[in-house]
Amino acid sequence: MNETLFSQIQRLFERTYAQVGINLEDCLIDRRRCAQLSRLAGASARELSEIARTFLRRADDQLYVGIYYSRWLIEQLERHDPRAGLSDHNIRSLIAFVEEINHALHAALQFKTGQREIASEEFARNLELQARVDTYLVLLLFVAFFRKTQKVSRTDRRWLRFHLFASQNPGAFQAENLRGRYLETTELASHYTKFLDTLNGMRRLDEIRRFRSLDYGAKKQRILALTDGR
Repeated sequence: MNETLFSQIQRLFERTYAQVGINLEDCLIDRRRCAQLSRLAGASARELSEIARTFLRRADDQLYVGIYYSRWLIEQLERHDPRAGLSDHNIRSLIAFVEEINHALHAALQFKTGQREIASEEFARNLELQARVDTYLVLLLFVAFFRKTQKVSRTDRRWLRFHLFASQNPGAFQAENLRGRYLETTELASHYTKFLDTLNGMRRLDEIRRFRSLDYGAKKQRILALTDGR
């Protein structure tokens, strides 16, 4: 049976970090359920993307996860399958697709290690920062696969960075916590991935595994130390 793009990305993250213990595709929800959970999430949720969202809920010391993708996003990925090549037609859709899988996976891994404050701003920023970093690395793998024997070029990296970092507009959020969250995590991830670009494969793998184990405050300190606060 052919693997789905979703299962391939989940498997990639699990090989990199740890087994989550569940098939995250079972957490996919439809538009109606997304609307219900968005209402329960409060006013600030109305500003989040309508094409892809991850919902987390804690009940009876269990973590419940819901992952939503709009029909439009799925159609874009089906029409321009990134496994056949990355382009301006599919990169933004792939970014959104990968980030939600990443949110769900790392939330589950953190919950398994005893982190229960899933509604805290620090928890949210941790997930967002991790997702930006991991998504950049996934995009690099896609580009490297199609380059085959050629190295990923500076032009490739600039193109990826534009779509993942530079084209974002966190300042457009009206909610102060969302504006601050996305401004800070986008900047930190941009700096950190530039550092990762200087490492070879094994050193990069060791670094990102150590990085994932840190809480948000420690991740921020790690990045600022690496970049001298720039």
